[in-house]
Amino acid sequence: MPRVIAIDGPAASGKSSTAGLVAEQLGWAHLDSGALYRALTLAALDNIGEGWSGQKILGLADELPVRLVRVGDVFRPEVAGVDVDQAIRTDRVTRHVSALAAIPEVRTWVNTQQRRAVEASEGGVVVDGRDIGTVVFPEAPLKIFLTATPDERARRRLSQRGEVVDVELVRRESQALAARDAADSHRRIAPLKPAPDAVLLDTTALTLEQQVTRVVELARGLFPG
Repeated sequence: MPRVIAIDGPAASGKSSTAGLVAEQLGWAHLDSGALYRALTLAALDNIGEGWSGQKILGLADELPVRLVRVGDVFRPEVAGVDVDQAIRTDRVTRHVSALAAIPEVRTWVNTQQRRAVEASEGGVVVDGRDIGTVVFPEAPLKIFLTATPDERARRRLSQRGEVVDVELVRRESQALAARDAADSHRRIAPLKPAPDAVLLDTTALTLEQQVTRVVELARGLFPG
């Protein structure tokens, strides 16, 4: 059994923030699977444009290359040897990442990179994404599926961007998140859904500290010492 905690959930449910803090409290590494999909999307947009195919994207990934590099206790996305952790968070990348992530060959490649990264790491790894507990690490001893209402997730997303949170903005962002949820949940390959043995954690009324505490408590019960 790998020392892996799988944290899944829809966009803006707090997966990456929670996973990062859980890893920090446990002294484990953190791998954000979305960062690799976003790095591939950035590379494709910059080098191919929007007329991409799985074959072109994977050829580019090997040529540049696109990869995960462990720096301390965090896996950092790099494109052609450059840290792109900030560059992949733009709206431009966000608009296209779901379409790229729906390509079967791309998902297979990303899953392979994640497994290799974890296998090569010492100690435990907290991995977050949308299919970590169902596809990438179905054998993970602890699987968490975070949820929150679309409106709450919209407020969080707007706050992260530093935008003024008002009713109209929340409505528009909530609709956008709901559309992405539908796309991710109904895609043919690796749809967004909780693993049968995942712990469901609704974070709508929880602070980040509270949800981190809950996951850490579960982890310490399974991984003593």
